[in-house]
Order: sequence, then structure tokens, then C-alpha cells
Amino acid sequence: MQQFISVNDVTNINALVKKALAYKLNPFMDHHLGKGKRIGLLFLNPSLRTRLSTQVAASNLGMEAVVFNVDKEGWALEFEEGAIMSGTTAEHIKDAAPILGQYFDILAIRTFPSLKNRIDDYSEMYITQFIKYAGVPVVSLESATLHPLQSLTDIITIQEEVNIQPEKFAFRKPKVVLTWAPHVKPLPQCVANSFAQWINTWQGASFVITHPQDYELSDQFTRGATIMHNQDAALKDADFVYVKNWSTYNDYGKIYENDPAWMLTNEKMKATNDAKVMHCLPVRRNVELSDEILDGKHSLVTRQAGNRVWAAQTVLSEILSTAK
Repeated sequence: MQQFISVNDVTNINALVKKALAYKLNPFMDHHLGKGKRIGLLFLNPSLRTRLSTQVAASNLGMEAVVFNVDKEGWALEFEEGAIMSGTTAEHIKDAAPILGQYFDILAIRTFPSLKNRIDDYSEMYITQFIKYAGVPVVSLESATLHPLQSLTDIITIQEEVNIQPEKFAFRKPKVVLTWAPHVKPLPQCVANSFAQWINTWQGASFVITHPQDYELSDQFTRGATIMHNQDAALKDADFVYVKNWSTYNDYGKIYENDPAWMLTNEKMKATNDAKVMHCLPVRRNVELSDEILDGKHSLVTRQAGNRVWAAQTVLSEILSTAK
């Protein structure tokens, strides 16, 4: 693996999942792999699970992890080619990234969309410029349109649960439903885009996306999924329900409605096949998801978040192994 930006950098999802679950059983089995290696974790926006899980994963592999909050601790970076830097930016990525490539063996970058200009956000200029100029492997810790480490984690969690209940899935694929949820502010499409892209590529599940009218995602990510606007119908016989808010794609970055009827509850779960519920966190309790779901028997949310370590460790080990 040369880099990790999307599912397109992966040749075998099932092999990654198997490796991740092996790391969960034996976290230090490849502790020698990263000896003498250093990873730079660069954050252009805040993080909790992504930052800490990647630090733990690097440590499990024997790597040194250095965290740098670019938005708070560094110079304001310019990413536009040919920019006349007479404004607020102090350093161009063309000058910063090659130096970072000398300091680190791997760079991991977290960016965030503006939600103001879809063309700019979907160009993925920030992470693309790091890849272009750093000269070392780049790992996405979330970009303007995708969150591949989260999506790998999600498939690890689904497969782990399938392994726990082999009799339930002996003769069929699980039904996975991605459902839109209300939120108090517009959120990016990153997690939803990425989850759809990975599930469709994995082909280990039947996949349904449900959301209100006007909340369509880009079909470059959802192609292959069944799209429904009736949440109750979509939830019927579901085995896994992934809850996530996202803002509008066509009329970019908007909230048209915040209908609390879309919040998942135990009553709605009666239509499912005793489904497990997932969310990437952080979650607005009793807005996106009810307390009764998050604190109840259906929730996989805590285990899902814990699996972030094994997803990151698997990706880093693949890159380290390739570089040898």
C-alpha cells in the first residue's frame, strides 16, 4: 500500500479486516515493524478518536508519533498554485510539505470541508497537495469528502459481529442500512460518502441508504446502493443500522429540515432483524440518536470506536511493509 486516501488504495478489503481482527487479539505482534520510523499526524481541524487511535496504533507497531495541530500551532498554509501570498497565509504547501517529508516516514493528514463551495471541497486540494509535494506515503485522517479509516473500522465492526453470530448469517449477506439523522448544524458528507463507497466495494452486505428528499449524496459514492426516502420501510429486516447526519449535496452544505421523526428509537428498531446500531461519534444525544438506543442492547458504538485502533494499525502496517 503506497498511500491510504480512499477504498481505491485497497486491493483486498477482507484481508485488511482479517489482519485488523488479528491485531485486536495480539496488538504487539508486529511491534518491530515500525522501529526507527516516525509518523507525523497533522490536524487542520480537531479530532479525538482519530488522533488518539492512530497514536496508539503507531505505538503498537513501534513507531514514534508526533502530533501537530496546524490550525493552532503553525503558520497558515497556502494551497493554491501560483498564489500571490499578500493575504493571511504565511507559508506555501510547496515549501512546507517537502520538509515534513524529510522529518517523517509517513504523514497522516486531517482536513475538513468549508461546506461553502462544493467544487473546491470535492477537488480535495488540501490532501492532494500534501501527496504531491511531501514525497512520503500519506494517510487520510479524514478529508473534505471521505473518511476511509472510519469506513474500514465500520466494516471491521460489521464483520466482527457477523463472526460472533455465524448462524444468523450462514446463508445470506447482512442487510446494512445507512440512515440520515437530524442535527443542529450542517455536517459534511465525508462519513456517509466513505461508508457508501466502502460497503459498495466490499460487496459483503446488501446495502440501503435512507434519507429525506433533497439529501442525496453524490452517486459516485452511492452507486450500487438502494436509495429510499421512507425510513420505516428501509429499516425492515435490517441487521445493521448506521446513523449519520449529512448536509445537502446539490444545494451544497445546507439543512432543509431537522425533523426529529428521523431520530432512531427502540420503537423503530422493532421493524429490524434485531439490528445492531452504529455511529462514528461524536453524537448529539437525543437529536441524532436516543439515549435508549445508545445505552441499550442494540448499540455497537463503543466497540466500533475501539476498533479505530485496529483499522489504523492495519493501514500503517501495510504501508510500512510496502516500504521495506
